[in-house]
Amino acid sequence: MHGRRCAWAIGVIAQKPVLRRLPALQFTQMACTVGAIACLPYAAQLRSDLGHAPRGAVAGLVYLGLVPTAVAFGTWAYALTRMETGKLAVTTYLVPPLTVVVAWPVLGETPPLLALVGGAIALIGVVLSRRPR
Repeated sequence: MHGRRCAWAIGVIAQKPVLRRLPALQFTQMACTVGAIACLPYAAQLRSDLGHAPRGAVAGLVYLGLVPTAVAFGTWAYALTRMETGKLAVTTYLVPPLTVVVAWPVLGETPPLLALVGGAIALIGVVLSRRPR
């Protein structure tokens, strides 16, 4: 888990100078291309699995690969060109509470009270750590 966080941090820090020279959309397209190339060793297995997968599953896979990936990383790159890296990174703490808020009415998943209390404490900590001295 820590390896992924370190890789993400290094990637974001490396991304900032590149975004000074390239538009966010072009950077996102290049990053997705690099990711696709990195996945090429698994292409034969994917082809085999796609032959046995239902159409709905294949459509879902294509959708997830294109829409959320392109929108999320494109938006991130766009925002990174207009904000400080540290300030933008703090916004990732909003993902879990937003997920809970959306899953509650849409999926009917009611979070336990203790989870809500823990989440509130974590968010209060972020607010306190980011406030001006």
